[in-house]
Amino acid sequence: MSEFHATPPLIEDEMLREYTASGGDWDDIAAEAERISEERMVINMGPVHPSTHGVLRLILDLEGEHVKVCRVGTGYLHTGIEKNMEYRTWTQGVTFATRMDYVAPILNEVSYCLAVEKLLGITDQIPRRATQIRVLMMEMNRIASHLVAIGSAGNELAATTMMTYGFRGREFVLKIFEHVTGLRMNHAYVRPGGVALDLPPGTVDMVRQYIPGIRDNVQDLMGLTMENPIWKARMKKVAYISNTAGIALSLSGPCLRAAGYPMDVRKFAPYCGYENYEFDVPVADYSDPYNRTAVRFYECFESIRIVMQVLDELDASEGEPVMVEDRRIAWPAQLSVGSDGQGNSFEHIREIMGDSMESLIHHFKLVTEGFRVPAGQAYSLVEHAKGLMLCHVVSDGGTRPYRVHFREPSFANLQSMSMMVEGGVVADVITALGTIDPVLGGVDR
Repeated sequence: MSEFHATPPLIEDEMLREYTASGGDWDDIAAEAERISEERMVINMGPVHPSTHGVLRLILDLEGEHVKVCRVGTGYLHTGIEKNMEYRTWTQGVTFATRMDYVAPILNEVSYCLAVEKLLGITDQIPRRATQIRVLMMEMNRIASHLVAIGSAGNELAATTMMTYGFRGREFVLKIFEHVTGLRMNHAYVRPGGVALDLPPGTVDMVRQYIPGIRDNVQDLMGLTMENPIWKARMKKVAYISNTAGIALSLSGPCLRAAGYPMDVRKFAPYCGYENYEFDVPVADYSDPYNRTAVRFYECFESIRIVMQVLDELDASEGEPVMVEDRRIAWPAQLSVGSDGQGNSFEHIREIMGDSMESLIHHFKLVTEGFRVPAGQAYSLVEHAKGLMLCHVVSDGGTRPYRVHFREPSFANLQSMSMMVEGGVVADVITALGTIDPVLGGVDR
């Protein structure tokens, strides 16, 4: 287990108190605030405040600068992703899943596809190269997500340079994604049964070429922040949550690992072959914004370790299939990106349109109607960049999901917001929210 030095708990003369928030009607809240004192007021932060990570509403009950009550109001994005998936084929569902946490789309896709593959009973039939590609893309996406989390948290504290560094490092990852999938975001690249297409020629060399730049950006950002006295003053000994409270509130991911609990699904319930890779789970012993940021930095370095191991495996598996052989699921011809970076290759068009009428008919039915999934239910667990993600799928035996539900980490982690900020000052609300790192596409799905 990888550990690093963390700030010890507060000394006795500045003991931290934990508060419990309870709900209530808005009119009652306003009336109570008026009754208590003229200094007590209820304000809205959001739902369009630039520091709320999307369309999030925080209802703050303030007494001067101090936060007495914090209520989190969600539901303003209105995506309806889970409901929409009931009206699409199982494969089309990926295009919705990828748009939940749009900062970490690959991790969403893998979570959904693993659950569908369990229902199909083909988990053990997924080609090893497809699994290797999934791990490569997930770990690259984890790095990109953490860089956005750290950079945007700094920007919200008026440190624009941090955001510049974070997005500069993320750009390396997005270039790789665009090379592989044709898109920078919302890829729909991972499919039930494997991945949509193999890595284009030169991808492994491209990743190896970019890794030093990614590592340098993480190190530069770390050097800019972790010993910066202004950063430390804003991030240390505020917005704290204990290990026990975090577990009770379903907190997961870097926020919980910063409290000392090394929960990582890749270790205790491995999927996609993670048990074959060497990596550590960074932890701290005090979950404040400073240590949550530190955990994310160290996780970036661990993801780079995994990526380097996967690249060696991809060299050995070059030319192997990337989609399950079952032709009731896999499309007749393997998709590939054309020479212009878009559309399908000439070989694919010739196979479907010219050589085999049967392939064309079968392809048409698979794309329009989809494949049937046996009746039942299954779930998958994935270590998302934000924390624990669970996907629960239910099938009635048809070509569309009967029900899809995600246990999305951003939504679950927001439950801890009240305990972190109540008793602190308004300025610490921004710090707390930035280091929880919610993405509202995942919260309001």
